[in-house]
Amino acid sequence: MKRLLVRVNQRLERHFPEQRLFLRSNNTTRFVRLRPASQAVGVASVAVFFAWGVIATSILLMDVIGSGTLRDQALREQANYEQRLNQLATERDARARETETAQARFSEAMERMSEMQMQLLTSEERRLELETGIDAIHSTIGRVTRERDEARARLTEVTRTLEEETGSTRTAADRSRDNEQMLDYLLAAMDRASHTTHDLNVSAEQAQNQARHLAMENELLKDRNHMIFSQLEEALDAVVAPLERVFNSAGVSPDQIRRLVRQGASSQTASLRPIAISTSGTFGINQDVSRANAILDRMADVNAYRQGIDRLPVARPVSAGSVRQTSGFGMRRHPLTGRNTMHNGLDWAGSRNTPILASADGVVKTAERQRGYGNLVIIQHDFGIETYYAHLNSMDVRAGQRVSRGQRIGGMGTTGASTGVHLHYEVRVNGRPVNPITYIRAGQHVF
Repeated sequence: MKRLLVRVNQRLERHFPEQRLFLRSNNTTRFVRLRPASQAVGVASVAVFFAWGVIATSILLMDVIGSGTLRDQALREQANYEQRLNQLATERDARARETETAQARFSEAMERMSEMQMQLLTSEERRLELETGIDAIHSTIGRVTRERDEARARLTEVTRTLEEETGSTRTAADRSRDNEQMLDYLLAAMDRASHTTHDLNVSAEQAQNQARHLAMENELLKDRNHMIFSQLEEALDAVVAPLERVFNSAGVSPDQIRRLVRQGASSQTASLRPIAISTSGTFGINQDVSRANAILDRMADVNAYRQGIDRLPVARPVSAGSVRQTSGFGMRRHPLTGRNTMHNGLDWAGSRNTPILASADGVVKTAERQRGYGNLVIIQHDFGIETYYAHLNSMDVRAGQRVSRGQRIGGMGTTGASTGVHLHYEVRVNGRPVNPITYIRAGQHVF
């Protein structure tokens, strides 16, 4: 060991020559010998201490700068989130105004259609009156013709009777004069009958022309109504189809949405009630009324879909800019046990106390600590849907409380079986876990 120290001192002596430190007192003088190894150890100790101070100072500065950057980023993300909420509110108000405008236009179209229906009914009544008049004219012509034939028959009979009574005493001149008078009477009667027949024919032709004109107006009204109904049906299809795709992608039947929403409605809007027009008499069931009622039914479906979307958890429970997704729905390797297990939800990681928001309107079913879930909030929604928010650092709601979409229910944490600050989010339908991303993607078609 001594030889090793000697060798080390010999090699270090080139860079650290031996030094002596003299210590003088009142009567004596002493010195301390500083060997090369001791000097090297001292220099190394000073260098290590200096390096440690530089590194510690750098880490402290980086933490200070990083915390300030995170705060600024959080403030920016909060501002962006609030701006996005304002944009969504503006878009929602715009869609509401568009819906009100469409309903106003639809009401105006229905009023115009009602006026057209009244005109059509009036034209039908006039046509029936004209047909009745034509029938009366034809019966009058037949009656006049029969009266003319009867007059001719009576004339012939009277002539024969006179000839039998007078016998041969009447001269040919008398018979000729009587025949001429009778012919004049018959010609005058026939002329009057001819004028009457002509007038009746003219009236009948005018009535037929008017009937044809009314029939053409009726066809024009039908074509106009068909065009109006077609545009309304196309507009409704353009509105209803995306809404139905939202429900289908979320695994909820549109029929169930319509049934439950209408069961919960206290009364139907007056403008969406079916049109009831009496069809008694000679008129059959009007196809326009049937199409109008079908359009009203579709409008009622749109209203029901709008209310149904508000009840589905289609919103994100966290702001997209402040978190990152760390785990998806499905089989994965458990971070604590290392086994392959089913992951029934989505995980988002972020900073502690990141706001956790309700993804839809509902009632808080549970707000308590539960083993692996840690601090857990369960919200019960309509249609048998529940949402789970686990590992919370704080819970801002209580059981039985009604919450709205976007309302803060707690802060992100790492309670329970957790390896870091994150949110575990689940969606369950009738107790069965489903992929929450399906609802979130469905909400992208609406919000």
